[in-house]
Amino acid sequence: MIDPITHVIIAATFLLAGTVKGVLGLGLPTVSLALLTVATDLPTAMVLLLVPSLVTNLWQAFIGGEFVALVTRLWAFLLVATVMIWVGGMLFVHVELGYLSSLLGLLLMIYASISLAGYRFRITPQYESWAGPLVGVLNGFFTGLTGSFVVPGVMYLQSIGLTRSQLIQSMGILFTVSTLALGFTLHGNSLLPSELGIASSMGLVPAIVGMIVGRRIRNRMSEATFRRIFFGALFILGAYITMISL
Repeated sequence: MIDPITHVIIAATFLLAGTVKGVLGLGLPTVSLALLTVATDLPTAMVLLLVPSLVTNLWQAFIGGEFVALVTRLWAFLLVATVMIWVGGMLFVHVELGYLSSLLGLLLMIYASISLAGYRFRITPQYESWAGPLVGVLNGFFTGLTGSFVVPGVMYLQSIGLTRSQLIQSMGILFTVSTLALGFTLHGNSLLPSELGIASSMGLVPAIVGMIVGRRIRNRMSEATFRRIFFGALFILGAYITMISL
């Protein structure tokens, strides 16, 4: 049974995570997992993010006008990333939760460090045919284990020369298929109780409100400034999760 204080924490988490997503086009699963893992355990946090993540990502995936072109270009990466979530999920139930939480914290720290450093990988078109599936294996595996969709999938999408609008839409597509696969995997492992499903649905409204607020912030604040604040906080939070999980 989820107590009232935890419900407040869940609502506040998705409000903040939705705001971050509204500004950057990503971050809802990452922020919600990071904060909810502090208040609950990792399996609970993974279930709670499903509904807000799916609905907001569908919105992001289909707005932009290049859905078909992006799926045609990225289908191998997306397919492998989706299938490997099931593989990671099979291992999830056999690994100590403390280790998985530490892995999540480490991934957050790596992602934040690379983003703060401003480093950008570059993958030319001739290498996409094999680089996409390879990155998909790693991304899906880590998603199945930790519920985080971003490492290294987002870095791959940033490296292949997409425009800003294409990047945001492609992240929406990746996050959508990943959320669906994660939901089926959790259900298959009996980790999707109805009570948590209802609580996840309750996080949808604050997530959407947060996205609207975030879009307004994006129009007023320098994206570079917000990114520094966001990724700095993400690094600290990842370090905290890692330390308390050891």
